[in-house]
Amino acid sequence: AEATTVDGVTIAIHYSSPSVKGREIWGPLVEFDKVWRTGANEATTIEVSKDVMIEGKKLAAGKYALFTIISKEGNDVTVIINKEANQWGAFKYKETEDALRFKVKSTKASDVQETMKFDVSKTGKVDFAWEKLRFSFTVKGA
Repeated sequence: AEATTVDGVTIAIHYSSPSVKGREIWGPLVEFDKVWRTGANEATTIEVSKDVMIEGKKLAAGKYALFTIISKEGNDVTVIINKEANQWGAFKYKETEDALRFKVKSTKASDVQETMKFDVSKTGKVDFAWEKLRFSFTVKGA
C-alpha cells in the first residue's frame, strides 16, 4: 500500500502489482477502451480520510475502487473512482456506482517499469507507472 498525508488528509492506495515479464501489456493483456482493475487480483482501492478534490471534482471521505480505461487512440486515460471498494477485478463493475470519473493524459516513458506501481507525493500527486505508460492526477483537501 502507498499512503501519504497531505494537508491533514491521508491518501492510501492499495493494489496488487502485476509484472511485465516480457509480455506485451497494452492491448493483448490490458484491453484498450475497457474498464481495467488497474492492478492484479482484487480491484485497486483509494482511501481518503477527509473530503478531497480530485482534478477539480469533489470526493467524500471513504474507501473506493480505482479503475481505469486506457484508450487505444490518443493518450487518454479515464480514471474511475467507484463506491464499491471490495471487488475482485472489474467483473462486477457497475457504472451506476461511480463516485466520479475524469480524464488525464498519459505519456510513454523511455524506461520500462517492470512492476506496476503507484506513488503518492507530499503534494498529493498520484503517479502511476507500468511498462512504459505513465499518468498522474492530483488529490487536494476540499
